Amino acid sequence: MTETINFELDGDGIATLTIDLPEATMNVVNRAFLSDLSELVKKVTEDEAIKGAVIISAKPSFMAGADLRMLAQMSKEAEGMSPEERFKAAFGYSDLLRQLETSGKPFVAAVHGLALGGGLELALACHYRVLSDDRSTKLGLPEVLVGLLPGAGGMQRLSRLAGLQVALQYASTGKNLSSMEAVALKVADLVVPKDKLLESAKAWLLDKPVAQQPWDKRGFKIPGGGGAMHPNAVRTMIGASAMAQDKSWHNYPAVEAILSSIYEGAIVPFDTAIRLDSKRFAELMAGPVAPNMIRTLFVNKLAAERGAKRPQGQQKKPIKKLGMLGAGMMGAGIAYVSARGGMEVVLLDSTLEAAEQGKAHAEKLVEKGIKRHKTTKEQGQALLDRIHPTADYADLEGCDLVIEAVFEDREIKADVTHKTEAVVGEDCIMASNTSTLPITGLAEASRDAERFIGIHFFSPVEKMPLIEIILGKKTGDEALARALDYAAAIKKTPIVVNDSRGFYTSRCFGTYVMEGAAMLKDGIKPALIENAGRLAGMMVGPLAVADEVSLELSYKVMSQAKKDLGDAYPGSPADDVIIKFVEQLGRKGRKNGKGFYEYPEGGKKYLWPEISDHFPEAAEQPHVDEVKTRILYRQAIEAARCFEEGVLDDAPSADVGAILGWGFAPYTGGPLSFIDGVGAKAFVAEAERLAKAYGRRFAPPKILRDMAENGGSFYPAA
Repeated sequence: MTETINFELDGDGIATLTIDLPEATMNVVNRAFLSDLSELVKKVTEDEAIKGAVIISAKPSFMAGADLRMLAQMSKEAEGMSPEERFKAAFGYSDLLRQLETSGKPFVAAVHGLALGGGLELALACHYRVLSDDRSTKLGLPEVLVGLLPGAGGMQRLSRLAGLQVALQYASTGKNLSSMEAVALKVADLVVPKDKLLESAKAWLLDKPVAQQPWDKRGFKIPGGGGAMHPNAVRTMIGASAMAQDKSWHNYPAVEAILSSIYEGAIVPFDTAIRLDSKRFAELMAGPVAPNMIRTLFVNKLAAERGAKRPQGQQKKPIKKLGMLGAGMMGAGIAYVSARGGMEVVLLDSTLEAAEQGKAHAEKLVEKGIKRHKTTKEQGQALLDRIHPTADYADLEGCDLVIEAVFEDREIKADVTHKTEAVVGEDCIMASNTSTLPITGLAEASRDAERFIGIHFFSPVEKMPLIEIILGKKTGDEALARALDYAAAIKKTPIVVNDSRGFYTSRCFGTYVMEGAAMLKDGIKPALIENAGRLAGMMVGPLAVADEVSLELSYKVMSQAKKDLGDAYPGSPADDVIIKFVEQLGRKGRKNGKGFYEYPEGGKKYLWPEISDHFPEAAEQPHVDEVKTRILYRQAIEAARCFEEGVLDDAPSADVGAILGWGFAPYTGGPLSFIDGVGAKAFVAEAERLAKAYGRRFAPPKILRDMAENGGSFYPAA
């Protein structure tokens, strides 16, 4: 009896294989599934009474990719394997799918919901694919997003069904196909209503099914051309290579492996092509990028989303009514995602007009969602009906949670806290969206510091996946549990950190921005700084991102830190740059149309040509690798300091927060994974060199020096 696939045989000799992994919300490729599928493929093949088989799912989606916990385990196991053993382990699923499609019996994939990664590879190996017309049905090969490639022949089948260009586009980006797009590209054969899936699949099997793939027929040619010398294939590969590297900046080996596999796969026989795919898959699994990305972006991210930090013994209490203080871009964004999560939202500002402007921002987001077919008009209107703009604090009565996103001024925040707590019940949780001011200090204005917590959002709220939950010294378990439940309701990934100036994300993100400015002070060319940032793996160069968040904000944070710390303020070469741009030049960033960049109306931004008039370029410029090193090490050292100081309690929160919060180079797995990858001893030696050359901000903290001496790491050895 199989554990993950239910087998039924009807009177017409059609077998139905229903995938239904026990105690799982989503079907995934794991070892139990592979064993069961192998057994049932053999049964269908050998039983003469079976004419063909339909593969369908009992769950809301067909099948996602491989179980990432299994992949993480495979990565550990691969460390002790020979290349031949790694290949054998990687080739197992591909070999099984090849057995399925060459069995001589016709198989149909009946797909509703997601068919991703290994799930799509299973569907592509079937001889016919029928999809539901539901909006939730999506096909994709997202392996590149965790540093891998589709290892079970998915790219080879996709290129043989739809051509090289389509295979390159979807395998190298991880984008999904809708049902109609899949049929138009000949990736699928038929689209029907969900309740007709099984019936339509069986109808094909009872008609005149062909149990042979097109690529197994004599004279088959790849649509649009393939092979080493075909003009269309050559043009496609040249363009794909340039576009892929423009996005990846050579930091993701999987992208190059995908390009190579699709190119070479179009030259060699199919059975050789799928072996090449598995060979490259095994190599990527043994490399540093994929294991780190899998651990941080899936295993640890999923653990955070499932409440790994939620205090035990706290009952779940849904947030039914949310108070949002401040209807600016941030407050309006929080109101929108909260209403989208099903909550009633009181959106409060100093005037009703200002509050209504905040709701107007939410209306624009709804309109955009309707245009992109992510929501319906009815759903959008229902969302907006849950947002109630007001200037009256009395409307906050009955709120379960109130979040303030007013100006970064302690007195203003204290005032709105007093006014709110005069209205709400004693069981209401009060939260601040501050990005820099310590929560413990803000909680002094509250009647109950145990029920006061920080919930730091990132802009734009509707797009950024992370929220940073900050515990003040007196924040209680109930406040933390409620904040984490709120994060789950609005579908955000939470990290939990302890109180400090700038907390974790703002503090470390600031080092990226300020190091860019410091390098300007050192005479490094602005274009070199920006390109090195992208080459290091950051999404945007440090000068461009400084403009986006506004130089004025950097100036205010710096000024507040100087005021609060006095003689203890450490200072930075970047201070002079920020002061000059804001105080003397009036260049505050994108918000006023001028910063490190110029922003011509209707045109493309460009670096301000007169930067060198104020900060002259050095005659001798550093190598780009030196600039990349400064950028990555400065951020990683600050993350390690946060860990040492107790701002962070665990490495997963540091790495998840860094990638999702401020875009630290994803291929590294995060700053602490980056340090582990370099090795503590080598990292400390390099940090000491940087400190001697550029200043004490690069000095490795004691935790790293101890690791270097003792052979320690942030993550346990495999």
